[in-house]
Amino acid sequence: MADHYATLGVSRDASAEEIKRAYRKLARQHHPDVNPSEEAAEEFKRISHAYEVLSDEDKRRVYDQTGNENGTAGGFGGGGFGGAGFGGFADIFETFMNAAGTPGGGRGPMPRARRGQDALVTARIELRDAVFGGEATLQLDTAVTCERCSGTCCEPGTHPETCSTCQGQGMTQRPVRSMLGTIMAAETCPVCRGFGTVIPHPCTECSGQGRVRVQQPLTIRIPAGVDDGTRIHLAGRGEAGPGGGPNGDLYVEVQVRPDEVFRREGDHLATTVTVPMAAAALGTSVTLETLDGPQEVDIEPGTQSGHVETLRGLGVGRLRGAGRGDLKVDVVVTTPTDVTDEQRALLEQLAGLRGEEVVHGAPPQSKGMFARLRENLKNL
Repeated sequence: MADHYATLGVSRDASAEEIKRAYRKLARQHHPDVNPSEEAAEEFKRISHAYEVLSDEDKRRVYDQTGNENGTAGGFGGGGFGGAGFGGFADIFETFMNAAGTPGGGRGPMPRARRGQDALVTARIELRDAVFGGEATLQLDTAVTCERCSGTCCEPGTHPETCSTCQGQGMTQRPVRSMLGTIMAAETCPVCRGFGTVIPHPCTECSGQGRVRVQQPLTIRIPAGVDDGTRIHLAGRGEAGPGGGPNGDLYVEVQVRPDEVFRREGDHLATTVTVPMAAAALGTSVTLETLDGPQEVDIEPGTQSGHVETLRGLGVGRLRGAGRGDLKVDVVVTTPTDVTDEQRALLEQLAGLRGEEVVHGAPPQSKGMFARLRENLKNL
């Protein structure tokens, strides 16, 4: 089997653009309109076939892995399955499959128009867009229908012609010697490659592919409630198909950038407010800047670190449901670390008024029932 990379004169790690440039250069040299010789026509077929395989990501991957764009690593040789003079087992199998009406036999010519590939891209959004929904503009590297030929693959004013080799059937027949005798096996026409037509004048813009690759922006709607890993399915927004075929689908995977103030907990948001010791003891009100604007958070007298205030309905919009989650405010009470002499005196005075004392070592254990009973008897 011919090496498609060698046919186009590119390395195996060539980019899609390098393969395209190489094909265009060779196609201009060997096109029947430029070079009418039979050798040039055969070379043009080889070049076009090589480009068809290497310009398709899936076909190229299969070809790189197996050396065969059909995804097989090879078959039995011509002398296999019974000795010299008989066709290989693959030929016999293909013949019976053709007779049974499976792909490869009696199916008629293949359409040039084929569905385009699906595409997966990433959209990085802010937390606000995940909470309320919004829009994101993506830069797509995709395939679109060629404007010059409108997907027909032909130069404007020209059209495909019926293949003279297969008479438009897309298949040819050849005799095959097998263990059952000589039988006729159907195979894809080597000239039109199964399409039943040939394109004598390929479009100069898309090189007869019916589509071209472009960089273009796409603005999409982000629904409220999306999270990291959420995939948005956009039907028909993927790559245009060869030969004017329909577009594939586009999948957008969402990534939410971390926020400096809020963290996400499912449908809820969480944040932290720091309250001085005196304010926590006396009670206060804190103005918190939320995604919905300023909100007053009441701190009750005696609030301790770890207390959580809940602001209802200020969380994340629900992706599959109505309403929003809550905003949870974690309260952290701070103890002063650097106090003046005057402040220390006031704190000592407060401690004295409250009868507070410093307990060294392990924290005091709560008294059991019998200990409390003995203490009450002593006080009688």
